[in-house]
Amino acid sequence: MSKIILEAQGLCKSFKEEGMQTVDVLKNVSLTIQRAEFVAIVGSSGSGKSTLLHILGGLDVPTQGKVTVLGQNLSGLNEVKRGELRNRHLGFVYQFHHLLSEFTALENVCMPLLLRQEATVKQAEQSAKTLLERVGLAHRIHHKPAELSGGERQRVALARALVTKPDLILADEPTGNLDHHTALEVQNLFKELKHELGMSLIIVTHDLALAQSADRILTMQSGELV
Repeated sequence: MSKIILEAQGLCKSFKEEGMQTVDVLKNVSLTIQRAEFVAIVGSSGSGKSTLLHILGGLDVPTQGKVTVLGQNLSGLNEVKRGELRNRHLGFVYQFHHLLSEFTALENVCMPLLLRQEATVKQAEQSAKTLLERVGLAHRIHHKPAELSGGERQRVALARALVTKPDLILADEPTGNLDHHTALEVQNLFKELKHELGMSLIIVTHDLALAQSADRILTMQSGELV
């Protein structure tokens, strides 16, 4: 089994607005992520961190360069195939949890498994319950997002990202809206899950403590890794 989970080569991303000059958001970015590696990406606002994360996760496409996930070139896949790869191998956690407001915590976490159509409702619920217990929410599984605190919603989002047992988690400011205590809990969860499940993590963050808990810190400046 290859030790490389993700490889990016020569990534460039440019935008051109009508009547304005071309803006280069990413400039020749290359990186490799190993299995079970925790990498933090830091840098000032507007440095290109989130754009890079979206391209690495197949949510956006580069102007130049390529991203390979588990040996598959994302640029060589159509949108349906990219979506299948994301759902099977990647998990996403955002600063804003993006939970479905009309569903309970349990139902939100079940959703990715049910979309894959590889588990019965009962099997999906059992997997979701196990993860919600793991993130300390066994007593809140039937609550909807509006009934949960910010930290609880973020932990539900983390459980949802983990339920398909992805090879790689991509997280964009996962502690950005959390108080210090809850941010520390999420930080510890990331480290524990990395060791227990052997998954890789790429986290974009301004949280210095979270970044320092990573195996490697990459710094972005004006669209480049420096």
